[in-house]
Amino acid sequence: MTGVGAGADAAPPDPARTTTPSGPARLADTLAGFLAVDSGGSGLRVVVATAQGDVKAQRESRVPVRTGARGIDPGHLMEQLVPMVRVLVTETGVHQLDTAVVGAAGLSTLGAALRAELPGALRREFGVRTLALVADGVAAYVGAVGPRPGAVVAAGTGLIAIGTDLTSWRRADGWGHLLGDCGGGAWIGRAGLEAALRAYDGRPGGSAALLARAEEEFGPMPGLPGKLYPRPDRPAVLASFVPHVAACADSDPVAAGILRTAARHMAESAAAVCPPDADARVAVTGGLLKIGAPLVVPLEEELSRQLPRARRVPSAGDPLDGSVRIATVLAAGAFTLPSDEAMLTVVTVKGD
Repeated sequence: MTGVGAGADAAPPDPARTTTPSGPARLADTLAGFLAVDSGGSGLRVVVATAQGDVKAQRESRVPVRTGARGIDPGHLMEQLVPMVRVLVTETGVHQLDTAVVGAAGLSTLGAALRAELPGALRREFGVRTLALVADGVAAYVGAVGPRPGAVVAAGTGLIAIGTDLTSWRRADGWGHLLGDCGGGAWIGRAGLEAALRAYDGRPGGSAALLARAEEEFGPMPGLPGKLYPRPDRPAVLASFVPHVAACADSDPVAAGILRTAARHMAESAAAVCPPDADARVAVTGGLLKIGAPLVVPLEEELSRQLPRARRVPSAGDPLDGSVRIATVLAAGAFTLPSDEAMLTVVTVKGD
């Protein structure tokens, strides 16, 4: 290894969706390039591009990669990845995928099987010779601020904060929807549903507005556990309730309080990993920002309060952008970011 730098019962997911290639649909069969992947709580996104990134195409699946007794399931990842990449190879003409970067949620704690099996699988299917395995938080960091000291909060279905002083990485949270991810989409959705159930029971802290929304979305409350607990995509199902919490926030103090608490959790995680450098940058990335003012306003207040010396910057990109950026510099052999056994490693894949 070497260092690198720089839902409820929703409708069946669309297994693959294509975006328009940014270059010619077909080039020479020998065109070399890279594969970049972002695997998160809401699905899988894939890019195939030339080494310079000037010809690329993207596809996505809305089916999250399964997590089981062995952690992240490499077989399920490859089951989704292979057909998407084959289509993208045809669209781009990039038939020589020497380099791959896979950013994966849960890699730090649930990535043992992925580390053991994915290099060989990618080598057999696509001829990958160099593979970077990257925690989703690190991919989010690189996409948001690039190779600079600071902290990035990746707030989607889950939540993780990553910080670096360019010599090592620090992480906070990212412990999954049962033990953490405080302030993330699954956390907000669960809090909203708890408030709905409190109102249904007549307990303090309930929200009649959220109860009405929950019943519209899931049906009668006594049936909610049976619809939620058996789902393998439970975090995504919980996160599907976030828009309802956001919609109620202007008029419902319970919903507004959930989002204020989420903002505090997010800022606490950023503060835990941010280096004490006066020039450190702090950014927030991820789909939760689409909530808008009910979350963003208290988040800015909390970041200013907890990190008064850090420079607040807009995110330049998302985790997939980070994977693409890592792949581009990896293909060029120009890395500067620190390696980490759990969060960012590069392996040279052996094969015939």
